[in-house]
Amino acid sequence: MWPAADDTQELLSSVKSGDDAARNALLERHREAVRRMIDLRMDKVLGRRVDASDIVQDVLVEANRRLNEYLANPLMPFHLWLRQMAKDRLIDAHRRHRVAARRSLDREQPLLSAANDEGSALDLIGQITDQQLTPAAAATWSELQRRFEQACGQLDPQDQEIVVMRHFERLNNSEVAEALGLSAQAASMRHLRAMRRLRVLLAGEEET
Repeated sequence: MWPAADDTQELLSSVKSGDDAARNALLERHREAVRRMIDLRMDKVLGRRVDASDIVQDVLVEANRRLNEYLANPLMPFHLWLRQMAKDRLIDAHRRHRVAARRSLDREQPLLSAANDEGSALDLIGQITDQQLTPAAAATWSELQRRFEQACGQLDPQDQEIVVMRHFERLNNSEVAEALGLSAQAASMRHLRAMRRLRVLLAGEEET
């Protein structure tokens, strides 16, 4: 869902040369991806009180303010730098607006919101189930979604995050590893473990 890296790099080079139009174009072409990333993670209660577009705008304003700092020392790809900023802003919003919640919302189960993206969720369910679904489960998306969300809620928080990043944000393994501060091998193993765990959880509920 993130814009092509080659085009982004060209814009970054132009920005570094002082091209203000390139700066605006760079931020604007990432607006939709930042909005999607926030929509995947925004708690439904918070969504009734805070406009996701306002968070997106705050992220882009902050990115514009810190862009020269990033260009001077780009420790990670631009889109990973931007998504980390967006994630931090969303966590702050959760904390401000739901401080009385039973648990910290930076630990919210991200897939419970991400599963509302039906295309990605159905694609993922197809990968982790054994294709032996009952006719009713195969025909009824709402039942699949309920089972999927329940299974996701039982994953370790970091495993949930990896599933969201791989299957909803469409980041590759090396990008996930860099964003989470893991080795590529560790990120790959955690993703494999999460997929296996989801398969077991879904199969177990079907048997029940």
